[in-house]
Amino acid sequence: MIRHIVLFKFKETANGKTREENLREARDRMLSLKGRIPQILEMTVSLAVPGSAPSNYDYLLDSRFRSLEELEAYQKHPLHVAFGNFVKELREPDGRACIDIEL
Repeated sequence: MIRHIVLFKFKETANGKTREENLREARDRMLSLKGRIPQILEMTVSLAVPGSAPSNYDYLLDSRFRSLEELEAYQKHPLHVAFGNFVKELREPDGRACIDIEL
């Protein structure tokens, strides 16, 4: 099993919305993919506590897949690609970190 963890640091404002508004929308959009992309076994999205250190990341995706092949299929799925394009506009240019762990 593969655990896929992604962190994002969002811009203060983007697309005419505040960081908090964009974080909530990104969370809701990501969570809507569960059940629509069959490779996703489990998924949680957590948002940073308001007022936490400015150097911290804002958004955490923690998801699980049966294998690296299923993770790769998820990453290529059109719904995931669309989400990636959406969130790319909201996050800082270097505001992404990721790790894949074998369980």
